[in-house]
Amino acid sequence: MTRRGPAAGPDGVAVVDKPAGWTSHDVVAKVRGLVGTRRVGHSGTLDPDATGVLVLGVGRVTRALTYLTGLEKAYEGEVVLGTATTTLDASGEISGTWDMSGVELPRVRAAAAALTGDILQVPPMVSAKQVGGRRLHELARAGVEVEREAVPIHVSRFDVGEPVAPGVFPVSVTCSSGTYVRSLAADLGAALGGGAHLRHLRRTAVGPFTLDEAVPLESLTPERLLPPVEALRGRSRVVVGDDVAALVRHGRVLEDEVLGVAGDGPWAVVDGNGALLAVYERHHDKTVKPGVVLAGA
Repeated sequence: MTRRGPAAGPDGVAVVDKPAGWTSHDVVAKVRGLVGTRRVGHSGTLDPDATGVLVLGVGRVTRALTYLTGLEKAYEGEVVLGTATTTLDASGEISGTWDMSGVELPRVRAAAAALTGDILQVPPMVSAKQVGGRRLHELARAGVEVEREAVPIHVSRFDVGEPVAPGVFPVSVTCSSGTYVRSLAADLGAALGGGAHLRHLRRTAVGPFTLDEAVPLESLTPERLLPPVEALRGRSRVVVGDDVAALVRHGRVLEDEVLGVAGDGPWAVVDGNGALLAVYERHHDKTVKPGVVLAGA
């Protein structure tokens, strides 16, 4: 974490273990009070009933959230066969029931395996996705259901464990950003000849950020923020001297050889102390430009 001055507030990355019953917006509002700045934003929503990893940018790091939004996600939860709900999870009203007591683990695993790889998924009505300028959950509350276009997603892992109760199977999912695990549960039930819903969803990782480092929301303080450079965790990092750092702070377009880079980036450009100055991206064949400048912002 770094500070810009006595009144400026902290800069950094907050990895929060979101409690159940909180929207992502609720968490942002709470974190603003806990760390003492209004400059807080999240890198992607998490369902109110779900718990687990929520990554937020604080201070200048809000400008770098775009580099966190597309990260792969990992989840754990339980699929309840035989009951479908209006929200596809345990918070909704029952919308259908089936006798699926005869469905055994091998069939469930085979159906889950068919829902991995590159697939198309229809977003649920109760979601934050926008259609025609309105969020789907707002339309759903008004009793309106609209056609939703299926979107491409990638599910790299959909593991099913031994049932914890009749018809209740623990699942572990690793998937691309924008995937609705609730919809995977509903699709799994349909593939098995009935219906299903999801319960006890917990996000265990957002890219390289895991539950191991997540801070309980009420325990978050400015001192528990990760430094700004962690917003580019896993990305290529370039250390520059004072002369180049001065150019970077002014947002200059640079020749590749000045930063010593090749490829498309992005690159986290840091000073000799490891402080994040800017994030650079490909500009033209031999030049790079800043996607965002944090130093002095």
